[in-house]
Formats: sequence, structure tokens, C-alpha cells
Amino acid sequence: MLVDCAASPFLGHRGRAVMTPETSHEDVLGFQFVGKGIETVREGSRSLALKAGDVVVWDGHQPTDVEIVEAFHKRTLLFPRDRVIAVCPRLADLSALPPIEDNGPARLLVRYMNALAIEQPKLEGAAGVAAANAALELLRAAVEPCVPTSRTAARETMRADIRRYVRTHLQDAELGPASIARAYSISVRALHALFEDVDASVAGLVRTERLARCLEDLERPNGGSVTDIAFRWGFCDAAHFSRVFKRAYGVTPSDVRHQALEGR
Repeated sequence: MLVDCAASPFLGHRGRAVMTPETSHEDVLGFQFVGKGIETVREGSRSLALKAGDVVVWDGHQPTDVEIVEAFHKRTLLFPRDRVIAVCPRLADLSALPPIEDNGPARLLVRYMNALAIEQPKLEGAAGVAAANAALELLRAAVEPCVPTSRTAARETMRADIRRYVRTHLQDAELGPASIARAYSISVRALHALFEDVDASVAGLVRTERLARCLEDLERPNGGSVTDIAFRWGFCDAAHFSRVFKRAYGVTPSDVRHQALEGR
């Protein structure tokens, strides 16, 4: 979600009362850019004085005291916490979010956020998803240099990197544990061990990502035939594709394709 906020001077407090399991909208991390004014913030154990041009990442789980010192405008991108942790797992080990340095990715994310404010209302479907994913990757690039590491977080960081590798190589019919292990100069056994403490295996990850891309194309009227789409995303057997697709989504690829072509 992209949020603009303009305010006159005031004092505010956001406490534990709004942070219940029912308020899932609080389960977010925010990337904030200050366009105008001065804001002082006390969030958990850290205190910040923010002025025009500053950026900060804040935590929706932390009680916060705010003072707007002079007329203020900020623009904030709100990210689901689980999505941020998935691409920047070392954040999960921290008791407080790190300050964001004035680095290239942070400045680029600010420019991208300003462009989104103009273009986002016109984005639909896959275009909106792609825009959100691009923002998430820019946030990762801005935050990663500021976060200390640990062995557990390092493993999850490598898994996140492998997930990105898989998404960019889905059209390779040979994509699988062996080719991924070669790309990272590790053994297949070490690759499987890296994923042994998460829900999805390496092969399952490849299959899930391919099916998701196939679903997107099946729902596009100009996506092509079922067989074209299956081959495009690395499936070598149309019958096998149909079986695994129905197992995952409960409908056949042909059903989805027919609905798209009928405009439903």
C-alpha cells in the first residue's frame, strides 16, 4: 500500500491496544520518505528526528510516540512483514530496525515510490504485482547493507537468493536441483540440506513458481494455447502439466483458459 500523509503540528501515540491479532493491517513494515516539515519519533528503544529528505523504515509492531513540530508531509510504502522477512531474513533477528543509510537503492526507491503515486492507480493484475515486487526488491537492496548477520539468517538469505534465481530461470527446461547447485557451486546434497527446515523442497519451489507463471498467462486472453504456456514456463509434457496444475488449483488449465477467452 502507498500512503500519503499531511499534518499540522500535533502529538500522537500508537499503543499496544491497536496491535492485536485481529489488526492484521498493523503487521507491516513501512518505508517512509519525509517531503516537508519536521517529525520526532520514539519507536521502542530508538528516537529519531526526521526532516525533509530523510528516509526511515519503521515497524508496525512497535508502540510509537510522534510529535509533528511543523507542517508535515510524508509518503510511505507499507509492506507485509512476512514478504519483507522473506527477502531480507536477517531483519527477523533484530530487536529494533536499523537506520537506513543514504545509499543508492534507498534514493532509487524514493524516486520509484513517487512514480508509483502517479502510475499505480492505472495498474491492474500482473502489472500491479510486478510493481509491488520491484518495490520489495529495492527495499531489500536498501536495507541489507545496514543489517548484521547470523548463521540462521545467512542460510535464509541464501534461500531467498535461490528463490530469486529460480524465478529468473523458469523457462529453462533443465532448471532443477542439479542446475541450481551448479550455479551456486555447492553439491545437490548441500542444496537439499539448505531447504530441509522450510516447508517447500527445491523441486517444489520450482514447480510452484512455474505454475504461478502459467496461471498468470492462462488468465490473459493473449497468453496463447495451454500447450504453448506450459512449454513457455519449462514444462516438457502437457499432460503432466495439466495434472500438477489441477492438483495445485483444483481446476484444469483448459478451464482457466476458456474462462479467460470468454472474458470472465
